[in-house]
Amino acid sequence: MVPGEENQLVPKEDVFWRCRQNIFDEMKKKFLQIENAAEEPRVLCIIQDTTNSKTVNERITLNLPASTPLRKLFEDVANKVGYINGTFDLVWGNGINTADMAPLDHTSDKSLLDANFEPGKKNFLHLTDKDGEQPQILLEDSSTGDDSVHDKFIGPLPRECSVGSTSDYVSQSYSYSSILNKSETGYVGLVNQAMTCYLNSLLQTLFMTPEFRNALYKWEFEESEEDPVMSIPYQLQRLFVLLQTSKKRAIETTDVTRSFGWDSSEAWQQHDVQELCRVMFDALEQKWKQTEQADLINELYQGKLKDYVRCLECGYEGWRIDTYLDIPLVIRPYGSSQAFASVEEALHAFIQPEILDGPNQYFCERCKKKCDARKGLRFLHFPYLLTLQLKRFDFDYTTMHRIKLNDRMTFPEELDMSTFIDVEDEKSPQTESCTDSGAENEGSCHSDQMSNDFSNDDGVDEGICLENNSGTEKISKPGLEKNSLIYELFSVMVHSGSAAGGHYYACIKSFSDEQWYSFNDQHVSRITQEDIKKTHGGSSGSRGYYSSAFASSTNAYMLIYRLKDPARNAKFLEVDEYPEHIKNLVQRERELEEQEKKQREIERNTCKIKLFCLHPVKQIMMENKLEVHKDKTLKEAVEMAYKMMDLEEVIPIDCCRLVKYDEFHDYLERSYEGEEDTPMGLLLGGVKSTYMFDLLLETRRPDQVFQSYKPGEVMVKVHVVDLKAESVAAPITVRAYLNQTVTEFKQLISKAIHLPAETMRIVLERCYNDLRLLTVPSKTLKAEGFFRSNKVFVESSETVDHQMAFTDSHLWKLLDRHANTIRLFVLLPEQSPGSYSKRTAYQKAGGDSGNVDDDCERVKGPAGSLKSVEAILEESTEKLKSLSLQQQQEGDNGDSSKSTETSDFENIESPLNERDSSASVDNRELEQHIPTSDPENFQSEERSDSDVNNDRSTSSVDSDILSSSHSSDTLCNADNAQIPLANGLDSHSITSSRRTKANEGKKETWDTAEEDSGTDSEYDESGKSRGEIQYMYFKAEPYAADEGSGEGHKWLMVHVDKRITLAAFKQHLEPFVGVLSSHFKVFRVYASNQEFESVRLNETLSSFSDDNKITIRLGRALKKGEYRVKVYQLLVNEQEPCKFLLDAVFAKGMTVRQSKEELIPQLREQCGLELSIDRFRLRKKTWKNPGTVFLDYHIYEEDINISSNWEVFLEVLDGVEKMKSMSQLAVLSRRWRPSEMKLDPFQEVVLESSSVDELREKLCEISGIPLEDIEFAKGRGTFPCDISVLDIHQDLDWNPKVSTLNVWPLYICDDGAVIFYRDKTEELMELTDEQRNELMKKESSRLQKTGHRVTYSPRKEKALKIYLDGAPNKDLTQD
Repeated sequence: MVPGEENQLVPKEDVFWRCRQNIFDEMKKKFLQIENAAEEPRVLCIIQDTTNSKTVNERITLNLPASTPLRKLFEDVANKVGYINGTFDLVWGNGINTADMAPLDHTSDKSLLDANFEPGKKNFLHLTDKDGEQPQILLEDSSTGDDSVHDKFIGPLPRECSVGSTSDYVSQSYSYSSILNKSETGYVGLVNQAMTCYLNSLLQTLFMTPEFRNALYKWEFEESEEDPVMSIPYQLQRLFVLLQTSKKRAIETTDVTRSFGWDSSEAWQQHDVQELCRVMFDALEQKWKQTEQADLINELYQGKLKDYVRCLECGYEGWRIDTYLDIPLVIRPYGSSQAFASVEEALHAFIQPEILDGPNQYFCERCKKKCDARKGLRFLHFPYLLTLQLKRFDFDYTTMHRIKLNDRMTFPEELDMSTFIDVEDEKSPQTESCTDSGAENEGSCHSDQMSNDFSNDDGVDEGICLENNSGTEKISKPGLEKNSLIYELFSVMVHSGSAAGGHYYACIKSFSDEQWYSFNDQHVSRITQEDIKKTHGGSSGSRGYYSSAFASSTNAYMLIYRLKDPARNAKFLEVDEYPEHIKNLVQRERELEEQEKKQREIERNTCKIKLFCLHPVKQIMMENKLEVHKDKTLKEAVEMAYKMMDLEEVIPIDCCRLVKYDEFHDYLERSYEGEEDTPMGLLLGGVKSTYMFDLLLETRRPDQVFQSYKPGEVMVKVHVVDLKAESVAAPITVRAYLNQTVTEFKQLISKAIHLPAETMRIVLERCYNDLRLLTVPSKTLKAEGFFRSNKVFVESSETVDHQMAFTDSHLWKLLDRHANTIRLFVLLPEQSPGSYSKRTAYQKAGGDSGNVDDDCERVKGPAGSLKSVEAILEESTEKLKSLSLQQQQEGDNGDSSKSTETSDFENIESPLNERDSSASVDNRELEQHIPTSDPENFQSEERSDSDVNNDRSTSSVDSDILSSSHSSDTLCNADNAQIPLANGLDSHSITSSRRTKANEGKKETWDTAEEDSGTDSEYDESGKSRGEIQYMYFKAEPYAADEGSGEGHKWLMVHVDKRITLAAFKQHLEPFVGVLSSHFKVFRVYASNQEFESVRLNETLSSFSDDNKITIRLGRALKKGEYRVKVYQLLVNEQEPCKFLLDAVFAKGMTVRQSKEELIPQLREQCGLELSIDRFRLRKKTWKNPGTVFLDYHIYEEDINISSNWEVFLEVLDGVEKMKSMSQLAVLSRRWRPSEMKLDPFQEVVLESSSVDELREKLCEISGIPLEDIEFAKGRGTFPCDISVLDIHQDLDWNPKVSTLNVWPLYICDDGAVIFYRDKTEELMELTDEQRNELMKKESSRLQKTGHRVTYSPRKEKALKIYLDGAPNKDLTQD
């Protein structure tokens, strides 16, 4: 190797090895740092952001090495929460009063360990405002110019209320802190109330318009002349002041919308921003009349154009001057698949004239004939602020739906409007009146007169009027005007979404710094010119006709330009230039905002926790919410709770204290001895949105001492059981520990209740019906299943009951009874047969037949008239003998279910059997466990369907009891007057599907209720009474009710096992009511005296609870297969078409005609209606709507579905029934007379088919209107489909293009539909304003009485209105 070459290679090789060695050294250093960091203690920091109520529950967790400097801690927190470092403070939050603590130094290099942070423990810090100012948000795009970063600040944020919104310019990477404070841009956003983005966009545009804002500030509100709440200009002033001075990120617009006369429902209506602009400008003009701002809108936004037609033969021209506030530009010409490429192209198309030729020729007044002509528009005057509306919403006649055109249309930043004034129009005639704002002046001239007559003022309307106070337009040369018509773009209102809905936001250029900003509701961010170009719409590629469908749905909708004129262009008023009233307004708003900030600060530091207190006198648990500042002491909190619970007059405050309480487990967790001066924030663990515990204001008697409750203890409520007296004492509270043994627990209880521990039995009730005897002395309470709060029963007697198995012992039976026994208050019938004393004697007499005469005296009519049972027996003797003979012959088979006693009530209902049954029941000792009566002495309610169908006659006993009963509607008031028919139905009980069959092992099994039955049988399949299966506790005694219950009412206080069935419960009540259980009904009383009948006889009383009330009413109970039915009268031409008549009983298998036969006497007796069977019909009732007509031969359950709580209409007929077949259709027609503005009464039309032609023919017959002139429409809403006569002519869908009635949009498939019809040749009455207002009042009053508001149509959009007189009068005909 050449020496020289070797010397050259060595340095290169040396560099390589040195580089590798450096890498190894760096890696070794890193590993050492990691190893040292692993050995170094770490500090867990938990930071709570308290600067805003929305983030007060946010927690930021950092696990840092103990050597980390404070400065680095602040940097890490700032990066985590998205704040600018140095704009917030960190203070200790470990239960220390932050007001007394200095914040940590964000510039300090002191380590966390030196700053008193504790390694290995949780170190709580609060992130707070710095110097009273909220932290500033760190925006991620503040340091970069990349367009992709800006995408997340422009465009609609995803909103729940937006329909069809897009995420073209949206990023989901917003920090949670981005919603807190004022934007870095310095501008304030507007809160979206729900769907008010369109309003926010327009308000921000007006605010960023110097000329409009300055003029608004110059207007002064006179409070003496108008309510400030309803003053639109004043509320706009306030809003603009807040937008300019507020420190909030976004402010509400509710005050502005309230001044519009809107309620909260308007916030859920999305409207067009251009429509809002027009309506709001109109409202401002009305409010500014006779003020300096009266012509402000016209001066700023109004332009003029000429609408002309020129004859092409003689040059004669007819013209009219129109004013405009915006120029609507078509996106895509009608019938074209190609959209205009730019705004300039659309403007040229706007003024492009069209030739009127052929059938469209123009009649020339000079030529006196139709001639070809040129028709078009010419701009005469452009406004200072030029508004262009891009008509992106169109109607697709192919699909018959609204669509949005998303085609690309460019618009320049500077727009030269001089090219859109036609040179030919310089010679057009003008008059001075043409300069009047809003005038529509018409005139005509000949072309050869133009240059002569109007040569001096040929450009009078082409210039821009820059004089505020001049009554005439400034006159200037056309050439000069054209050069000055340069407009600069400053606002782009963008729509994102579809024609069905979407989201609006505004891109606005500030005239202060020439920078563009995105105002997207509460979010304001800086954007670039490139972002504006993205709103041009369209897509990158060409897709031909369907390009709009694939284009971005986010595009410009309204453009606002300002004329570039240094002499006119204004700047925003500075603070020192504000008028005095605006300075005062600014001061007031600042003070209000400061008060709100202080209030928010108080809210952030207020602990809100549930507070309970057992009233020392009333012994009821009271509940409230305690709101106490975290710095308030426990002693101060006790005083607040003491006053909150109204205990000043009841007990001294020294006898009250607050303890930690768990309401769910009814457990006292701990007491706070010696902590009276401790702040509540420390005791409660800080300010939280919810707490896992509650507070109890505990009270004591003056001679008592508060017990100390320590954490870890469990609370035990001890009930002492006395086996001899069969009583369970009220609880005594004892506190124990879970690690105590059963033996130690017995000793603890022995000291508390003074009973010997040696013979003590303790039974733990872990949950309902779960009783456990504690038998293992060494077992801990925790192992036995004790928890925070427990209930035990203690018995300590030396009896043989100790040797018995627990489930067979007297103690178990007593506790089982105690757990399942409820107390009920039973109201007996006011005219119940016999008195309680007689019943008592009756019970003692047992089977003494001498009491039959007494029993017979107990059956009375509603008016007190007597009907002896002997007389009833005499009437039914023959039936009884024949039936007995028949059953004796069948008795040889041993089937007890066929015995005389179990015969059908419909065949015989003997008071003798009633007495025997009652006697067997009453022979029991009611205070003990009482078995049900022998089934052989009780009659069955069960019957076959054939019995129901074939025998509908009612026995004499049944009739008499029916006549002596009370009314019992499904839902009724106990105080209502009595109606002499007892037919109620319990919608509550009938729908309950649970019932119990308790066997001898006392286990409960549940099954479903019998389907399609109005009630259940009292007997099981074997024919034995269900009540006989198990002995259930029942004890009844007289009860003296309150005086308000009325004279003559008798009450029973009943203690009963809630596992008893309703059938057995009714049997126990028989001796107290005085009739068989089949002849009285049980009503459960709910709040406000609402009553529901309980009819499921095999269901238990498990749904009842202590102190529930029950009302007993006389009347026959339903049998199997029967249904209680409410009958209403249908009065189609009455103000209230639905009138309740009576309750009836329909049975499965009964025909409609049979039910009508049974209704006739009831209608005569109870309603005074004398009807023949062929002069009324029954029909289906759905809410208030009449439905299917029931034909006489229809059978319930076969042809007509019948159910509990069924309702039917009874309709009295004017003539013979026309409905003979189900193929017919009965509709209710009503004629509308537009010339008289009135509706005729209803007339029924019976159709043989669903043909529209047949309907027209029938309407022609009854009205006399020629067939070809009849128009009809279907009524909307609930019968009678009421609608205001002011709306009916245009709101209904008249003359639908269908051939049958059962298709869209009619869908008339059932009887009862309402049809309105009219004569199309009849003209609508012309009303004066006075007549219209008067008619509107009458219609509102009429519809209010009927309760109808039925003008809602999903096809009709709600118009945008601003009410100048405040809230609108609620027109009942408007939705």
